[in-house]
Amino acid sequence: MVLPCCYCAPRFLRNPHLQMIVANQVRFVPGVVYRRERLETSDGDFLDLDWSRVGSSSVCILCHGLEGHSRRPYVLGMARALNRAGWDVCALNYRGCSGEPNRKPFFYHSGFTQDLDEVVKHVLERPCYDAVVLVGFSLGGNLILKYLGESARRVPPQLRAAAVFSVPCHLAASAKAISRPSNRIYLKRFLKRLRKKIEAKEDLFPETLNTRGYERIVTFEDFDNRYTAPLHGFRDAQDYYAKASSKPFLNSITVPTLIVNALDDPFLSPECFPYQEAYRNPYLFLETPRHGSHVGFYDFSPDGFIWSERRTVAFFRDQSLP
Repeated sequence: MVLPCCYCAPRFLRNPHLQMIVANQVRFVPGVVYRRERLETSDGDFLDLDWSRVGSSSVCILCHGLEGHSRRPYVLGMARALNRAGWDVCALNYRGCSGEPNRKPFFYHSGFTQDLDEVVKHVLERPCYDAVVLVGFSLGGNLILKYLGESARRVPPQLRAAAVFSVPCHLAASAKAISRPSNRIYLKRFLKRLRKKIEAKEDLFPETLNTRGYERIVTFEDFDNRYTAPLHGFRDAQDYYAKASSKPFLNSITVPTLIVNALDDPFLSPECFPYQEAYRNPYLFLETPRHGSHVGFYDFSPDGFIWSERRTVAFFRDQSLP
């Protein structure tokens, strides 16, 4: 269903670019202490999980965005809010995102749900947990939605709900949106970070990866054609976008799932607002606030939590969860 949204951005943060900068670059989130666990994957690689526990029988797995990690302000803020609400938190760092290159030539992508599946199963091996929820941001939101919908039968019964924010659920359209002239500063920043990752991989796998001619890559499609698609078994970038996008899987989701995409998000196109899917699927709860930018939703609540964090806690409580 499509829900009305109660988020009202402060007047001076109704510029989406300023909202994004304040929420993701200026915000400081103290008080979260992680304990790291290394999970060996079934294919001989590893994932670093950062735990923040309060001794709960319920746990949330957090999934960050493109080239993010567990210490981004939006991850720390959500971890702190969920801890305060009585949840243990497991913040997943994707392959190569925890400060150390992973062991394989490939790394992660928007639809690489195998790792999320392994993390969910690993967390549920702990007898202390009887309820699991998922929270994701941007790429992490797409990952969660695809995981929930692509094979509903494999989703364990303990997985009770999910909440995702700023989700590029139609990857091809989103890749075009971020190439708009107004977004070039963000695109260049992403490509610069990705270059550093490829350079680190080049030292480990010189016969598979190199950065020769990298300066000719000026869009995500360029990058995905050269690296993401061939490394992960896709024909090209368009094949990757079609197969990794979560939008085709939304109708199959069978756990209560909150999707919040702001109408002023600079990285999202009209295709990334799944109104029809939300009307058809009673398990989907879509909110499209007028403001909020990309992984923003900043406000000045006296408790120190921002709107997206309070909304997540409230949504889980609406599902009769702690």
